[in-house]
Amino acid sequence: MASRRNGAGMRQPWKSSPALLAIPLVLIAAITVADLFVPADVHLGPLLVIAPAITASFAGPRLTGLIGLLTVAAQAFIGWYYGALFSRNVVVQIFALGVLSCLIVLFCMARERRQAELAQVRSVAEAAQHVLMWPLPERIGPLEVACLYLAAEDEAQIGGDLYAANRTDDAVRVMIGDVRGKGLSAIGEAALLLGAFRERAPQHTTLADLAAALEQSVTRYLADFEPADETGERFATALLLEIPDHHHISKMASCGHPAPLLLSTSPGPTVTTPVLRPAPPLGIGTLTPTGYSVDVFAFEPGDTLLLFTDGVVEARDRSGHFYPLAERAAQWTGAGPNELLHHIRRDLLTHVGGRLTDDAALIALRRTPTVHRGRQRIFHLGGNSPDTDGKPPSEA
Repeated sequence: MASRRNGAGMRQPWKSSPALLAIPLVLIAAITVADLFVPADVHLGPLLVIAPAITASFAGPRLTGLIGLLTVAAQAFIGWYYGALFSRNVVVQIFALGVLSCLIVLFCMARERRQAELAQVRSVAEAAQHVLMWPLPERIGPLEVACLYLAAEDEAQIGGDLYAANRTDDAVRVMIGDVRGKGLSAIGEAALLLGAFRERAPQHTTLADLAAALEQSVTRYLADFEPADETGERFATALLLEIPDHHHISKMASCGHPAPLLLSTSPGPTVTTPVLRPAPPLGIGTLTPTGYSVDVFAFEPGDTLLLFTDGVVEARDRSGHFYPLAERAAQWTGAGPNELLHHIRRDLLTHVGGRLTDDAALIALRRTPTVHRGRQRIFHLGGNSPDTDGKPPSEA
């Protein structure tokens, strides 16, 4: 499950229909007829410009231009009816209607050009998201998986939040992270961290070793590309988890990232936060593997683990109150991963009034009793990789 914007849908958002087209036509007819019956010193013809102006709100330049021609023809008919077609007053009115109609058509053309540019930008952003921020498969080993990404910037589908998963022979490793900054400006660091995880996750036997390797990659990147005026201000948080197939004790290591929520339904609906001892964020200081704590917690069949970035819990409503994720998630402890994220997404956007100020990402992992074994695979935000049964999972 992932947040998507359909760029193709931007190409033609102003779709006319016969019902909408009837509005300017009725206005032209009504204004023309009214002008024929009002006193001779009252001139309603200039009101005809309303027709092309309204048409521009739902139609393209061609249909708007046609309605503009009809308004000019209607004004000419009014002048002819009164026998003053070539009088200075009527000629000026016809000329003014023509000029205004042309300006409205030019506006429509500029708007369509802008819409085409936006559609292209969103198409490129969507392609980049498919390459960099693919959704996770619906199932990895013993886990049912759903993911959600909400970008703060309108024209961006990717940003500083990230997640990835690595399937080994007997466990699943998951990373969720948050690069300082939001939107397009944070993509470089996000791409670096994702690439480092994909490369290093299969090479290190412990989460502490993996965290130290990610720290080295981020530190080298910042040394080469960090702007001089932002020295020491660029960093990334990350939470690493290792969920084994054959027993229910999972491990996690944090690099400045908040602990996940554990949603249970047995013996009753509960939401708990596993004890976590976080290390500093990546890029703050080089640590050896001994500098990272690996914490353990019980992740039983039927439980759901909810991973999130700070863009979720730091989202504020109009009164400045943070989003109470644990409290809200307690309402849906029995929901499946996709349903859970659907509820949270709707509730979160309602809380903030429909617009986030920071990127937000969530992953819901539900442990099932059945263990699926298979070859080692790396899944990194992609829905096109085969699952552990060798069947292609549908996009989350």
